Formats: sequence, C-alpha cells, structure tokens
Amino acid sequence: MSQAFVKDSDDMWLNEVSPTVHALTVFLTRENNGIQVYQLRTTVENGDEIFWMSNGLRYRKNARNEWEVAADAK
Repeated sequence: MSQAFVKDSDDMWLNEVSPTVHALTVFLTRENNGIQVYQLRTTVENGDEIFWMSNGLRYRKNARNEWEVAADAK
C-alpha cells in the first residue's frame, strides 16, 4: 500500500503531546481514526491526577509533565 499520504510530521508520541486535557483528547481522537475520545472523570491516586478517558484507558502526567498511560491499580 502506498504511503504517499502519510506525513512524517504527523507521527507523534503520547509523551510529546502538550500537557493539557484538550491536547490529550485531540491526540487520542486522531489516534482513534477520528472517533471522538473524551474525558469521563478525574480521580487522584497516590497523589497523581488520573484522567479516565472514553477509549478505556487512564492517563496521568509524569514528573516531567508528560502524558503517559496510568497503570491499573492493584
């Protein structure tokens, strides 16, 4: 399949997304083939703010203020 329509600049990693909830939702929606991803709720676990998203995953900001997938609580 041709890669003619794929731009190198479109490749972005989660930790490169601006540390705002809006930027996270835009990124996740783009990664979800345009199907809207939205925030369901926010909780605090072990001092970290956890963002529960409609894609079934939870996200947090690490010590470098970068987004990452939050591990499931055990």
